[in-house]
Amino acid sequence: MTRQTDTQRTDFTIDADWNGLFVDGEWYRPNDRESIPIYSPTSRERVSQVPAGTVGDVDAAFEAAAAAQETWGEALPQERGEYVRHVQELIEEHHDELTELLAIESGSARPKASREFTSTGEMLDDVVTYPFRMTGGHSQSKISGKENIVKREPVGVVSVISPWNFPFQLSLRAVAPAIALGNTVVLKPATETPITGGLLIARLFEAAGLPDGVLNVVPGHGSEIGDRVAGHPEMDAVAFTGSTEVGQRVAENAARQLAIPAMELGGNNPHVVLEDADIERAVDAGIFGSFMHQGQICISINRHLVHESIYDEYVTQFVDRAASLPVGDPLDEETIVGPIINEDERDTVLEYVERSVEQGATVELGGSGDGLFVEPTVLSGMTNDMAAACNEHFGPVAPIVPFADDEEAVELANATEYGLAASVHSREIRRARTVADAIDAGMVHINDQPINNEPHVPFGGMKASGMGRYNSEWIIDEFTEPKWTSIQHEPREYPF
Repeated sequence: MTRQTDTQRTDFTIDADWNGLFVDGEWYRPNDRESIPIYSPTSRERVSQVPAGTVGDVDAAFEAAAAAQETWGEALPQERGEYVRHVQELIEEHHDELTELLAIESGSARPKASREFTSTGEMLDDVVTYPFRMTGGHSQSKISGKENIVKREPVGVVSVISPWNFPFQLSLRAVAPAIALGNTVVLKPATETPITGGLLIARLFEAAGLPDGVLNVVPGHGSEIGDRVAGHPEMDAVAFTGSTEVGQRVAENAARQLAIPAMELGGNNPHVVLEDADIERAVDAGIFGSFMHQGQICISINRHLVHESIYDEYVTQFVDRAASLPVGDPLDEETIVGPIINEDERDTVLEYVERSVEQGATVELGGSGDGLFVEPTVLSGMTNDMAAACNEHFGPVAPIVPFADDEEAVELANATEYGLAASVHSREIRRARTVADAIDAGMVHINDQPINNEPHVPFGGMKASGMGRYNSEWIIDEFTEPKWTSIQHEPREYPF
């Protein structure tokens, strides 16, 4: 292996040398490893490459993390928080470079990239306080002269497997809390975004001075190293964001090690528009919720459920708004809708549209693509069981389904294995609350759309959309474990 030089580790651009693994505080270029090429979704040109990590690399990363954890767990809380704070400052300092890197690797248009960095900054602001929020308790005892003390300790080594759609934010939302709480981390980023989802984060924490072994990053093919990352014997918790199918396998591997899983999985999120809704406001929210990052967001709108009395007007206004969205290179400041991440995802999106048309839907707008760009697509005459509605389409597609009354709206909203996010529009808040409360989803937003995340409220889903929650005290619970210590102050009488 060849160790990289210091000058290569301070560059956050796509032209930097990213062809290395980050293990135990060192960058290594494994000369005997296959390289994974990184292609721009916009141009399909090869823009970089990273090593394809092996099971041996994963083992080395977990060995380093396990060795570093005891010392790191004993670090003062303000020290752990300060490393996170320094990373936040570096993100702000290099905002323009990181925005361009995210656009090139993941196809993120500027509004999406800006939101990703803003949300990450807000999250890190909160994470800095986590070391001081590992609070325990003190309780009375049923035994005379005994004192009970409960405290929280780091869970140990946390495995993080992150997705490609919000690679930077969704990696850091697990990595930063784990580190702040005294854990060490092994991070495997998505194959499509190994830089912004992994190696960039390693470089930022390295620049912040994080001790060796606390964060280790191994890019690679999920088919080759995914099971080892998800079920390593040194692992104490796993954080995974991705599809339900893969998440089930990750959870199975984690369960064999009795490791704690934090799983945010798939979604099929309804946008419910009742007949007394402000249509213009509902359309505004629906446009953002459907087309932000080309619909490639787990909490984006998958189905628009609209009352039949306002259905035609909603479709008309929605088509007019969607037709005006600029499609193009995410580096262009005017672009709203960029490319789909790869050919497989594009083909799946277009297949769902084609199948829905065969099932009786009407294409009001779009329906085709050029390269990896799929036009903003609006489908009317939809039913809940058509392909683009019953599947998580993960593209710039808006299926609009009519309903007759509130009861049917709830029935349609819940007619899915998923329960991640939803939104409800009505001028009468009490009525909207009633509908929202009846929807089986971990997050429901009234007179808004589902793409919301605030660092002090729980983020996660029900049913097949996952288990556990991110953010604030909920992620603190995931990445720490309670320890009960009792003190017998007076001699105790025993029965024998």
